[in-house]
Amino acid sequence: MSESPLTPFAEGIWLSAAPVRVLGMHLTSTMTVIRLGDGSLLLHSPVAMTPERRAAVEALGRVAHLYAPNLHHHLRIGDWARAFPEARVHAPPGMSRKRPDLRIDRVHGEVAEPAFAGTVEEVAIDGFWLKETVLVHGPARTLVVADLVHNIGRPEHRWTRLYTRLMGFHDRVALSRMIRWTAFSDRAAARRSLEAVLAHPFDRIVFGHGAPLEEGSRAALAQAYAWLLPSTA
Repeated sequence: MSESPLTPFAEGIWLSAAPVRVLGMHLTSTMTVIRLGDGSLLLHSPVAMTPERRAAVEALGRVAHLYAPNLHHHLRIGDWARAFPEARVHAPPGMSRKRPDLRIDRVHGEVAEPAFAGTVEEVAIDGFWLKETVLVHGPARTLVVADLVHNIGRPEHRWTRLYTRLMGFHDRVALSRMIRWTAFSDRAAARRSLEAVLAHPFDRIVFGHGAPLEEGSRAALAQAYAWLLPSTA
């Protein structure tokens, strides 16, 4: 991804990546900006709001929705909510306990968001303790995830390279073994959710951590969850 604050990815979708540390690893976190049917913008998993990043977003249009996709991707959303007080904040169940300081206008799954109709469909990943909801952008045939799966590539940082090798997600689209071992309380429910995601016609995936994938995305996701899905997936 380029060094500009906002990079076009597909029709109606822009990306912005920022450095992040997770368990001592040097990674990037990706913010996805989506133009909705009414022309307004949805910011999925907002990253640090620099003046350059804010200006690039505002140049695209009105920020109407701020989306925390799971219980981990929320650290920067408060800054954007304060900067854009009219934007609706969407968050997973349990976020109000974790972030009592954060204004939450809608909890994922409680009611449908009318502004998303025709552009974005939400799919909750049941049985996943991170309470993640992924987005499917129909017009651009793009799946947007946070921690459902990663595409870290070949990190140069020594600990990051070692950890990703040990946890099985080095240089491949995969989920960390640690998340596989600890984050699924109901595998049957998670399996049904993954099958629901894979039933959507998407060509691309935007990952919360790592480079986006522009082809072979459905097969890559199915392979990453071969341990959970039936062999026919």
